[in-house]
Amino acid sequence: MATAAAQAGRSPDDVRLVAVTKYVDTDVVRDLVAAGCRSLGESRPQALWEKADALADLDVEWHLVGHLQRNKVRRTLPAVQLTHSVDSTRLLQEMDREAVNLPRPANVLLEVNISGDAEKHGFAPANVREVVERAGKYPHVQVCGLMTMAHREGGAEVARRDFAALRRLRDELVDRAPPNVRLDELSMGMSNDYPQAILEGATLIRVGRALYEGVPD
Repeated sequence: MATAAAQAGRSPDDVRLVAVTKYVDTDVVRDLVAAGCRSLGESRPQALWEKADALADLDVEWHLVGHLQRNKVRRTLPAVQLTHSVDSTRLLQEMDREAVNLPRPANVLLEVNISGDAEKHGFAPANVREVVERAGKYPHVQVCGLMTMAHREGGAEVARRDFAALRRLRDELVDRAPPNVRLDELSMGMSNDYPQAILEGATLIRVGRALYEGVPD
């Protein structure tokens, strides 16, 4: 992370590691936190609930980085600091309704399907502008930025192109954003491509497998 940040002329402090814990049990997560990582991510809401409860004694923040169904919003919102994967206006509406009962707005990122992969969730890039402009309708939701995943194939060069496209999209949207849309955060980059994400302006990277190489199954 530090090497990529230096290559981009950025401070390593500008990029936060979200350690995805779906690969490991709570004992390993405790070791990870002891090593200094306090931003933890889960792909499945149920797994996040269970681990957040089991590790409630730790000073950590939880991020949901995978798909969220509307019927799981009520249980998820109190447990998470940031939801990376808002992929529909119906989900935004549901989160706004449920966040009325929270002491703070629901912090979210809009997921963008930058690669156009039919198997991925997310807004089409052409539709994100309208979503951002209408986000003022949801006063209990704070849109903090955008999230994406790179193409499955193509390697580092294609991944960097995808991340650059998300950064350009964010830059185009900033002036159109209502007060509850900040667009400060860019969540992009995983184990195989986080250096490219940092080079293109990622503020959050979501790394799982690379953290646990050598840890017994």
